[in-house]
Amino acid sequence: MKALIVWGGWEGHEPDKVAEIFRREITAMGGQADVFNTLDAFVEQDLMRYDLIIPIWTMGEITQEQVSAVTSAVAAGVGLAGCHGGMCDAFRNSVEWQFMTGGQWVAHPGNDGVEYTVNIVKGSHPIVEGLEDFQVKSEQYYMHVDPAVKVLATTRFPVVDGPHVPNGPVDMPVVWIKYWGKGRVFYCSLGHQADIVEMPETLEIMRRGFRWAAEGKKLASGVA
Repeated sequence: MKALIVWGGWEGHEPDKVAEIFRREITAMGGQADVFNTLDAFVEQDLMRYDLIIPIWTMGEITQEQVSAVTSAVAAGVGLAGCHGGMCDAFRNSVEWQFMTGGQWVAHPGNDGVEYTVNIVKGSHPIVEGLEDFQVKSEQYYMHVDPAVKVLATTRFPVVDGPHVPNGPVDMPVVWIKYWGKGRVFYCSLGHQADIVEMPETLEIMRRGFRWAAEGKKLASGVA
């Protein structure tokens, strides 16, 4: 597996630390990761050399050339995988990015430190096979989600008070997969900071998601 990790954006999500965690995990899985701290990597690198793109860039601005490079590469078979705001609160002005990734953050009622449960959708996909529900104390992401995604884990809202409460209980996707052309897309909304990414449950889900997304490249190219 050859991965491209691009990090930056809002520093509150500790993108440098998360990038190092993901680089470490890709290497431990027997892969190789190139790490860049600039969105120019999307246009300066040959994206088709990679099996996987991992964006870690919250609340940034992306050019049309940069987003087109990524959407085209993923459509051609390169995998895309990421977590939290680094992938699905990355470029609020780019609906093309949101269309590809499958969702966009809109709120985290109660902010950081909310205790909630991540519920695994049993039998949904090998990525979550054998995993059990678990507790998290972090931001609980409320998202606008593409109905085309396949949901692998959810969390129940509301946990804390807010204007969303009168709508009643809502099971919000936490982990999902989708397809973009020939490419595979994986997302996990956990990962507010490095300590949440380092949770054993989060790491296991991310490793499995990386592998699944990256494997799509060989299938797209017809390589067994």
